[in-house]
Amino acid sequence: MSVDFSKYGEFVNEVTSEPSSQTGAMIEVLRELKCSGAQPERLITGAVGICAEGGEFMEIVKKMVFQGKPYNPDNIYHMKRELGDIMFYVQNACIALGTTVDEIVEMNVEKLEARYPGGKFSVEKSENRVEGDL
Repeated sequence: MSVDFSKYGEFVNEVTSEPSSQTGAMIEVLRELKCSGAQPERLITGAVGICAEGGEFMEIVKKMVFQGKPYNPDNIYHMKRELGDIMFYVQNACIALGTTVDEIVEMNVEKLEARYPGGKFSVEKSENRVEGDL
C-alpha cells in the first residue's frame, strides 16, 4: 500500500479541532475554562509535566529491560528523582482541581476496591469493566 502523505496531511488538518489548530480558538477555550473556575495553566502544566517526566522515568526502565542498563543504586536514585518530578506535576494538577494527593489516592483505592472485590487482581475484571468504571 502506498501512502500519499500530502493527502494524509490534508485529512489530518480537516479532522483536527479548531483549538488544536488555531491559536485564537485555543485562547478562547482557555478563557472559557478560566471563567468556569478552572485553572487551565495549572492543568496544562500538570498534564504536560506528568507525561514528560513519566517518559523520562520510562526511559530508564526501558534501558534496564531492553538495553542492559543495570538495576543499581545510581539508576534507582535517578528513577526516584524522576518520580519526584512527576509528583511536582501531580501536585500542580491537584492545585488546579482543588484537591489533595491524599484525596486522589483515596479515590484510587475506592475505584480499585470496587473493581477488584476482595483486593485480588483479575485479568477478566481488568479487561471487562462494569458501566461507570473508567
